[in-house]
Amino acid sequence: MRRTEKEQFLREILGDEQPPAHLARAVIEEKLRAAILDGRLPSGIALRQQELATLFGVSRMPVREALRQLEAQSLLRVETHKGAVVAPLINEDATDAYALRVLLESEALRQSIPLLTPDDIAMARSYIEQLENETDYAKMGTLNRLFHMTLYSRASNRRLLKLVEDGLNEEERFLRFNLKYMGLGKLSQHDHLELLQMAEAGAVESTVAALAHHLNRGVEAINNYLKSRPAEVAKPASASRKRALAQ
Repeated sequence: MRRTEKEQFLREILGDEQPPAHLARAVIEEKLRAAILDGRLPSGIALRQQELATLFGVSRMPVREALRQLEAQSLLRVETHKGAVVAPLINEDATDAYALRVLLESEALRQSIPLLTPDDIAMARSYIEQLENETDYAKMGTLNRLFHMTLYSRASNRRLLKLVEDGLNEEERFLRFNLKYMGLGKLSQHDHLELLQMAEAGAVESTVAALAHHLNRGVEAINNYLKSRPAEVAKPASASRKRALAQ
């Protein structure tokens, strides 16, 4: 894509309104995040600091910080000679990532269940009801994340919750594009309802076991995806993160 075409493409996707200086990093991060999650910014496209700084009429500093935040959320990755690029929908280490999610989310759920309130349970149930009737796969990905985060929300370890949310953000993007190919919609709702009922009853270890079973279904879906679409899996970047982000 030539420079002028790239500039026009980014302007159409992100707009070119200049954000207030004190909000620049947050605004740019959110615009980029939304465009990556809903697919308007496709996997592999390079997001160069100077291009974005010019587009939004800001210095490179808030752009650099926004890109770093998105990299931390696994939405961007750093590649040699390209800098920050939109990450593939799923990486080769996805199975390992799911194994880590089982550990992290199990502990968050274990901490949270005894502290869940009736309002929390009602909110989680509302997400299940919305998922049952939702046909937009983008919205299904968001509702799935919100359901899980509601069950974990009372965990006392806030750093743990941040790690859990990062994992769910990564999964949300994958679900948005691939849920319709996996046939997991109704099955996931059965799992979600079972999780909610156990959590509401205060059955901590039974709920944690059900969660692990639920997440392992995701591992099966990931493996099927990797077998059927190997060309979409990218190799890990070999560039120095700091040097590439400075571009």
